[in-house]
Amino acid sequence: MLAGILVAGTMAPAAIGAGLLSNQVSDSVDAISAQLAAAEPPLTTTVTDRDGTPIATLYAQYRLPVTAAGIATTMKAAIIAVEDRRFYTEGGVDLQGMLRAAVNDSTGGALQGASTITQQYVKNYLVNVVDRNDPAAQQADREDSVARKLREAKMAVQLNDTMSKDDILADYLNVVEFSGTVYGVGAAAKAYFGTTADKLTVPQAALLAGMVNNPSVYNPYTHPGRALQRRNLVIDDMVTNGSLPASYAATAKAAPLGVLPDGPVTPPGTCMGAAPDAGFFCAYAESYLVRAGFTADRLATGGYTIKTTLDPRVSQVTKDAVDANVPTTQDGVANTFAVVQPGPTGHQVLAMVANRNYGTDPARGETSTDIVAGASNEFGAGSSFKIFTSAAALVTGKAGLETPLPNPDSQCFPVPDAHASCYTVHNDGHYADPITLADGLATSPNVAFVGLESQVGMPAVLDMAYKLGLRNTLATNDAGGTPDPKSPNPQYNQPQSQYFRNLLSFTLGNSPVSPLEMANVSATLMSGGVWCPPNPILSVTDRNGNAVPVPQQACEQVIPAGVANTLEAGLSKDTTSGTSAEAARAAGWNRPDIGKTGTTQQSESVAFVGGVNDYAVSSMVFADGPHPREICPGTPVHLGDCGHGAFGGTVAAPPYFHAMSELLAGVPDKPIPAPDPAYLTARG
Repeated sequence: MLAGILVAGTMAPAAIGAGLLSNQVSDSVDAISAQLAAAEPPLTTTVTDRDGTPIATLYAQYRLPVTAAGIATTMKAAIIAVEDRRFYTEGGVDLQGMLRAAVNDSTGGALQGASTITQQYVKNYLVNVVDRNDPAAQQADREDSVARKLREAKMAVQLNDTMSKDDILADYLNVVEFSGTVYGVGAAAKAYFGTTADKLTVPQAALLAGMVNNPSVYNPYTHPGRALQRRNLVIDDMVTNGSLPASYAATAKAAPLGVLPDGPVTPPGTCMGAAPDAGFFCAYAESYLVRAGFTADRLATGGYTIKTTLDPRVSQVTKDAVDANVPTTQDGVANTFAVVQPGPTGHQVLAMVANRNYGTDPARGETSTDIVAGASNEFGAGSSFKIFTSAAALVTGKAGLETPLPNPDSQCFPVPDAHASCYTVHNDGHYADPITLADGLATSPNVAFVGLESQVGMPAVLDMAYKLGLRNTLATNDAGGTPDPKSPNPQYNQPQSQYFRNLLSFTLGNSPVSPLEMANVSATLMSGGVWCPPNPILSVTDRNGNAVPVPQQACEQVIPAGVANTLEAGLSKDTTSGTSAEAARAAGWNRPDIGKTGTTQQSESVAFVGGVNDYAVSSMVFADGPHPREICPGTPVHLGDCGHGAFGGTVAAPPYFHAMSELLAGVPDKPIPAPDPAYLTARG
């Protein structure tokens, strides 16, 4: 009778002195059963390029689920022999063991085990699935108490009534831990032996079956002696249980552990395990999905297939170009390169690379910061920011492409700042005075553009920078980080969109900027003035192959198409008669394209922003070490005191010519749009 009461999850108070235990157990069982039904085991998420080739895996628990038919009979026999010999005949609980445990506990004795595989499945599912992010709940799932045993018992009986024994066994073997991040027999077979769960030999199966009791203690890499002793005990149990002939036991026990060297061998579980040309892209895709509503935990456990927009050829060619320009391990110099495909309905990101690789070992040229997507170029994009001043001038009618702009060698401009009477600007060299906006875009005089910025007004210029693409950049502070309202320094306590309201230096590009967003600025112009978010995702499917929607910001017509076309026409002279023309000739470049170089005052950062055919591009070379200095041209590009440092045209543009020449070999030229006559002259 007591056994029957145990199965029901209740006990007479006189038997163990637990008056209200029955109701407590019933209530908790109902709640936990609902959790068990709702929770799915964490699976590995696969990130692929646009062709479906995997580029990275994301996981918190490395698990490769298998069906009952996909598990070798040796594995089933081994786990049953060592953990639950009566598995196929019992009703989900070991009645004798439960009674013994209850009596011992009620009389002050040590609480005993005797959990069946079905009960262990319940416990492991709670610990490894339902409560995996709740340490307190996990502790309760493991506590030695009659209440926990009774909860497990009642749920085990429920499972036994609703599932086949084979399915219970398979689910148990799919959920248990095999040390570290290895969970489930499918992953364990691959990680420890380089095989699959259906091909496990007797010694292999016995080793894995022995580990589930205590994965740390019986880890074959850290405790090989204990693991061997435990494996051989399992083999003996198989003989005792009748699942292994005694004649084979000696041979099986004489076999070495046979695990893979330097294991367990598992794929990296983050984007840092991606190929060198895909790490930053993967990190951006992950952060993009988080902003779209996924959580990092959901991505690492959902078993998704994330097909990205990464073009493997574009990515590899651009990676080769930046590595040739600046070696991966070059001290203190980073070269980022982003490629976006323009279009009126979407801007797909094709490549995000750098000479640095995405990782944690600086000695190998690695960085854990996404230097392509974030506002990590703290020194800025230099004169490429003159694009925003030009676009604002065209939209407001303050200037047209042919408008002559005052351009003395130097000038001090009034600023609404109580700490300075005016802002003094010098041209680096001699220019025409006046100079047309078109010629100014090609040759980049500072005085003309600061004067134009002053005339247009900082609010309009900053608004234009936001519209064209610097949306995340302008939300950071002037150090490229999150604004800190507690800081007394305006440089750090407010976003750039506010900080530069009274600073005419903005058009000279001396503030932190995202290389990816600068490429997307070009994409906006090349899309007829339509901004779209730089999108790295083609599709997401769940573990069952069902499509998962990914919310995305809508595209916006941010400037008239005529303005975009006119600005493209103005930017088309850079590689023919402008600041990158010499490098273009040296590379044999003669395609119609758009471009704008940038160089900061101390040459700590140089940039080329432009585009050709269906590729919108930014290439930036900047100091990225703890002791930034002038960047010097040469082979390789390096830090130094060269007196006449690098320029956007001499150091940032060459990777563009290198990569685009290879990608467009044999592809017809795509002409640059003609300027709109309405925007050739000032309108007011």
